[in-house]
Amino acid sequence: MSDEQIALLLVGIGLLVDLAVRIIAIIVVPRNRRPSAAMAWLLAIFLIPYVGVIVFLLIGSYKLPKKRRDKQAAINRFIIETTHGIELVADDRPWPAWLRSVVHLNRELGAMPLVGGNSASLIGDYAASIAAMTEAVEGATTFVHCEFYLIALDDVTAGFFDALEAAVQRGVVVRVLVDHITAIRSATHRATFERLDSMGAKWQFMLPVQPFKGKWQRPDLRNHRKLLVVDGTVGFMGSQNMVSRDYNKKSNIRRGLKWQDLMTRVEGPIVSGINAIFITDWYSETDELLSRETIEITDEIVNSAPDALDCQIVPSGPGFEGQNNLRLFLALMYYAQKKVIITSPYFVPDDSMLFAITTAAQRGIDVQLFVSEIGDQGGVFHAQRSYYEALLRAGVHIWLYRKPYILHAKHFTIDEDVAVIGSSNMDIRSFNLDLEISMMVRGAPFVTEMRAIEDGYRALSRELTLAEWLKQPLGSTILDNLARLTSALQ
Repeated sequence: MSDEQIALLLVGIGLLVDLAVRIIAIIVVPRNRRPSAAMAWLLAIFLIPYVGVIVFLLIGSYKLPKKRRDKQAAINRFIIETTHGIELVADDRPWPAWLRSVVHLNRELGAMPLVGGNSASLIGDYAASIAAMTEAVEGATTFVHCEFYLIALDDVTAGFFDALEAAVQRGVVVRVLVDHITAIRSATHRATFERLDSMGAKWQFMLPVQPFKGKWQRPDLRNHRKLLVVDGTVGFMGSQNMVSRDYNKKSNIRRGLKWQDLMTRVEGPIVSGINAIFITDWYSETDELLSRETIEITDEIVNSAPDALDCQIVPSGPGFEGQNNLRLFLALMYYAQKKVIITSPYFVPDDSMLFAITTAAQRGIDVQLFVSEIGDQGGVFHAQRSYYEALLRAGVHIWLYRKPYILHAKHFTIDEDVAVIGSSNMDIRSFNLDLEISMMVRGAPFVTEMRAIEDGYRALSRELTLAEWLKQPLGSTILDNLARLTSALQ
């Protein structure tokens, strides 16, 4: 065979392989994937076939390994069995007609019940939040369960680490979970791990990517939860990581960026729900089921005051079959009757969420969105901006929180009835890829307190108008649209 014939044969084989890749992609990629994401992946594979295929094989699946999903299913059954009949919700205050169906939805998806008899307070000051968590640990007598997307030893968190160490020395069992990829990228990760080891805390990485140890899943699936439970009597959850307000990153320090977060301190039966999330994650990472640390609901921990809160924990992430947080958010958006106020640092909605929000505005609901004036992640920031025109045209009021602060809080309020706070952004990553925790709260005192927080944001923000937005330069629009396309690759 001549060189020319060999060359033609190789070209023919190459064309056949290329065609086969495209045909297989059309069959495989759209399966159980929303059309926008499937289209983005197919576009990548068709334009850059070999690179696109390699990237798809690495991060194309947003499901956790089957063993992990089986553990989640088992713990869900355990939660349902151990929480049956503990719904301590009073009916002496009128419910919105639609709320029971949302409670049922959350119970079906995430296994957690709505429980009454709770109290909660919001902490919007960064240092005060860490101080409150430190004080709670200082009073611990039995156990401390600490789970953060990022926990780092630095000048701001040193007191918290001191409290953990003192607790261990008193005989308190201290368990710590921290996201693997995020933790090892921290500037102080070695000092952090050494301190946890030296104090005698029991700690584990969440979702470790350690292929040589047999631990592997899609590397950008992360555990994004932030929570703390002390003795089963007090809990904290929200958006704040246990780290300096600038995350100890040189680029943040150079730009003067500071994070603005919101945490809630809770007491009452709902603490058992937050603790159940920790128990789930600890079991998933260690195979150790902390059955002794489940919390018995007794009269002593139930708040019997008339203004006690009804709360429901909603876990979500790729360990669940459904997108629990997205379904909850959608239901509440469509049920809203008067007002929806959303705070999300990374706002990159899928089509369903965009339609729900714009539909709410178009049916006369007062819809407001708080986002940061500047971003710390260029791709996400530009993808977020690509939605502003559609939102503004629908009548959504967009408030830009002043720089150099990154408004990192994640919460929203519906009418005067319901609030949601947690770790979940309103973006595709939080809906599909990250393990998140949210808490739905029914109770006027809590909603009123959150509305005061929102008023504070508004005083420190400026409203973006459609007229201003339409003056954006062409270059920014191109970047925004490109970022929006790549955001669908999930």
